[in-house]
Amino acid sequence: MPIDIKHPVPADIDIAHAAELLPIKEVAKKLGLKEDELEQYGKYKAKVKLEVLDRLEDVPNGKYIDVTAITPTPLGEGKTVTTIGLSQGLHHIGEKVFTCIRQPSQGPTFGIKGGAAGGGFSQVVPMEDFNLHLTGDIHAVGAAHNQLAAAIDNRMMKERQWSTDFLAKMLCPDDEYTDSMRKRLEKLDIESEKPSDLSDEDKGRMFRLNIDPYSIQWNRVVDVSDKALRKIIVGLGGQGNADPRETGYDITVASEIMAALGMTTGLADLRERMGRIIIGTSKTGGQPHVQRPVLPITAEDLNVAGAMTVLLKDAIKPNMMQTLVGSPAFVHTGPFANIAQGNSSIIADKIALKLVGPEGYVVTESGFGADCGMEKFMNLKSRVSGLTPNCVVMVATVRALKMHGGGPRVVPGKVLDKAYTEENLELLEKGLPNLIQHIENARKFGVPVVVAVNRFTSDTDKEMEMIKEAALKAGASDSVISDVWANGGAGGADLARAVVKAIEEEENDFHFLYEDDMSIKEKIETVAKEIYRADDVDYSDEAERKIKQFTEMGLSDLPLCMAKTHLSFSHDPKLKGVPKGWTLPIREVRASVGAGFIFPVCGPISTMPGLPTRPAFTEIDIDVDTGEVLGLS
Repeated sequence: MPIDIKHPVPADIDIAHAAELLPIKEVAKKLGLKEDELEQYGKYKAKVKLEVLDRLEDVPNGKYIDVTAITPTPLGEGKTVTTIGLSQGLHHIGEKVFTCIRQPSQGPTFGIKGGAAGGGFSQVVPMEDFNLHLTGDIHAVGAAHNQLAAAIDNRMMKERQWSTDFLAKMLCPDDEYTDSMRKRLEKLDIESEKPSDLSDEDKGRMFRLNIDPYSIQWNRVVDVSDKALRKIIVGLGGQGNADPRETGYDITVASEIMAALGMTTGLADLRERMGRIIIGTSKTGGQPHVQRPVLPITAEDLNVAGAMTVLLKDAIKPNMMQTLVGSPAFVHTGPFANIAQGNSSIIADKIALKLVGPEGYVVTESGFGADCGMEKFMNLKSRVSGLTPNCVVMVATVRALKMHGGGPRVVPGKVLDKAYTEENLELLEKGLPNLIQHIENARKFGVPVVVAVNRFTSDTDKEMEMIKEAALKAGASDSVISDVWANGGAGGADLARAVVKAIEEEENDFHFLYEDDMSIKEKIETVAKEIYRADDVDYSDEAERKIKQFTEMGLSDLPLCMAKTHLSFSHDPKLKGVPKGWTLPIREVRASVGAGFIFPVCGPISTMPGLPTRPAFTEIDIDVDTGEVLGLS
């Protein structure tokens, strides 16, 4: 589809409204999808059934490109714009291409960041659908997550209220075991053909989960930025309203279920992942005649994992949309990269790679800086999926590099200081080490790197040349100016050619940074020292206890998903550039077994964002005559 390029560039939503969209069934047909493999949600979006993977099993994969970035300013550096623009650029030069990106959370959309459908003349459309509910996947994740939260409080209350015999009758009314009960018997080393044969002691051990309320690591979720919900008390108002306890809310995309949905390879695998979710542990000790070992409590133990999977049965299917030029795009899952893996789903990538075939390209995006999303793409996502990237595209901006060189603070909603809008080669040069370290880190995985400089109107030719020289010296295959915001695919054509050349000519020796059989601490210290360049790692007493506990549970072979700020290589967002002589604090370690990773938390990190003084929602409204959304960006 041709784009009517205009200068000055109109507002994102105006460009989106002016676009001529293809019916989604036509986009699908061009890819070779069959009509019965598509589930349409209106005219311009659809879900793709997973059965397509069986039909295309023998088709070789296309080339796989991961778009990442240097450590960003709070404004973001145009990584999604570049991802979509690169796809449109590949389309512009005649290549078959598929874009795979995440669905944005309503929290940032209505809070600080605004939407995430790209920008300017590089967008996925319809942008209102993209940025709002789409097909309801995030809401399905929230429903499944909160179903488990309700099951936890209900079980604790019922165990307090009723006898063991009554619990046994209610949980196993037909005198038969469920699969979850059999698994629990194995944990407890109890052998019995039917519940009625159990001793009172064994009944107590089997039917009373004896959840330790202080061990519960499962908050409720809502897809709104609302810091007032970070810490709450539930169960107030009397015994009929469950047991009072302190808990909280996370934003929905921070849910382990969202991470698991992004990491799953199919419905059966998702069902197993839901069952493996650990919500806490049992209490120690017990009555003299019922000695209870400390056990992890799972969603399977609560008999709720099946219901959770039912709520996700449609959310597992990737959502198909299109770019402004009519090239296909998958929008699926939405985990944050500072607290989860921060990448689009494995399922979406796998289907896209089959649909484009061996001559085509799939462009996907890793969240935040390369020390966050890209590191997890390589060590975590590729490990699970078996898919290895052919190239990394590293997005950089002059303003971010100047910030890392010691420039004034960058604050959303405030006018940029003139240091960022006027040529300042000295400040830029001081910030280049951040770009250099990110390039070096990407090269450690054995993959070619192309730097895409997202150019703003105030950037100068001398600044562009300085960045290119530093990038090539650091080992990048090329450094190319990206002008996709202003000129769409034509502005990304040079970047597309550079990526194609790097894939065809550069050696690709992909490998992981650490091995599965390394200890949890060895993995943490490898990432801390190799990627962040910390001198040492300091573990809190709580982190030490959890590492020991998870090792004893047999979880040490899981890969890592480090949780830390995206605004610095370190744990401290105020430390810009390439911090030296510092120690990484690990204040706690969690096990996200459903998602399939160990979750070390580096310094303070919030899983529920707040709102700025002037949130993005203040600009959003609707034209009541036409029904068009206004002010969405």
